[in-house]
Amino acid sequence: MTKYDVVVIGSGPAGQKAAVQASKSGRSVAVVELERGVGGACVFRGTIPSKTLRATALNLRQLRDASDYAEVKMQPNVEVATLMRRLDDVIDSHTQTIAAQLKRNNIDLVRGRASVTGKDCVTVTKIHGQKVELEAALIIVATGSRPRKPPEIPVDHEHILDSDSILSMIYLPKSLTVLGAGVIASEYASIFASLGTEVTIIDGGSAPVSFMDPELCARFVADFESNGGRYIPNAKIKSCSWDGLESTVTELESGEIIRSDKVLCALGRLANVEGLGLEELGVELSKRKQVVVDENCQTKVPSIYAVGDVIGFPALASTSMEQGRRAVCHALGLPQGANSTFTPIGIYTIPEISSVGLTEEEAIKKFGSCTVGRANYSEVARGKISELGNGIVKLVADAKGDKLLGAHILGEGACNLIHIAQVALISGWTVDAFIENIFNFPTLAESYRIAALDLVNRGVATAAEPIAV
Repeated sequence: MTKYDVVVIGSGPAGQKAAVQASKSGRSVAVVELERGVGGACVFRGTIPSKTLRATALNLRQLRDASDYAEVKMQPNVEVATLMRRLDDVIDSHTQTIAAQLKRNNIDLVRGRASVTGKDCVTVTKIHGQKVELEAALIIVATGSRPRKPPEIPVDHEHILDSDSILSMIYLPKSLTVLGAGVIASEYASIFASLGTEVTIIDGGSAPVSFMDPELCARFVADFESNGGRYIPNAKIKSCSWDGLESTVTELESGEIIRSDKVLCALGRLANVEGLGLEELGVELSKRKQVVVDENCQTKVPSIYAVGDVIGFPALASTSMEQGRRAVCHALGLPQGANSTFTPIGIYTIPEISSVGLTEEEAIKKFGSCTVGRANYSEVARGKISELGNGIVKLVADAKGDKLLGAHILGEGACNLIHIAQVALISGWTVDAFIENIFNFPTLAESYRIAALDLVNRGVATAAEPIAV
């Protein structure tokens, strides 16, 4: 048995930050990783690959939008790999950076499958079956998640794919049916639509990424459909199969049948808890088989913490990193710092969607009324220059139009632009600060001033009379 102060299971964003925080606090640390490289699903099957494809899709869409100047056509039977020709380089570079960070912080990397066999013991099964036991006073579970495969959807990774296998396709499909309308579903749907694929989203709910501001969701649907996509809300899937010849067949309970080259099943994700032995030790799992933790990410077993996707929403790389850091600080009795309630959400659809703070509906529900200001990208010079007319910055403030309560952005650069509002919320800025501030010209950041001016010139929205768009 090898002794450490801290053992972290998983090297994704949450595990990385937990391990580095523990090491910088003077503790001996080991990270257990099953994959061939460090970085977790984020690097190999999630964020890095999908955003690499997105970059290509965005470039092609921008070229097509500039069709007055150049004609752009996709080559027939284009290989998906050619659209991500930089992927291997990006992954190799990123994993090397993470590995170097672990090494620089004197963190041991142990390869194999981990199980928690005691409140202070992790057993690692190596590739050839030999077992290694690691003893630690603190165990951090950061094992991530995997695509959910409903029993009624026969995912075969060839015709009916999940988010792990979608990018293993050899050729770009001419048509794609996307089951689900969450973050992953909406991202891939908009990416493939921008690549010229005929995409149909089948949503069991009434709006995609429905936890975001409804106005932005509606604008995303309008943009998606203007780009050739089709969105079907409130639909129930009766069956989905490969016809054995040339297409997949998705039948809805309404009787409609949708045929396409491929199907992407993106109906949620499951926490990776199987084989860890957590329940046997008294760690509670939710009905969705996610690890139950308190506000400090501590389980009911005091020496065991869980962070990242394995504990569920919001399951973002950014929040997972912060969970890893805060969990270690709490466990070691170190200052955690302020726990900001202003965590931004970024969705890398085309166009991007990002949000921080309260929505218009949430503000009305909480305070009874609010004021709202909007600025379209088409109103600022940079938006015109870059032909980003579908973008919008939406600010939500109190009834007096003074205190900022939230910001919501749709458009390219939204996930970067949102941080201005995040800083404003954390710092307690008034709406006037956006009007009095100086922004570089021409930039999309100027949208904040226009939205603020629109806000102070509007009336008050109440629960009975919401502000008209």
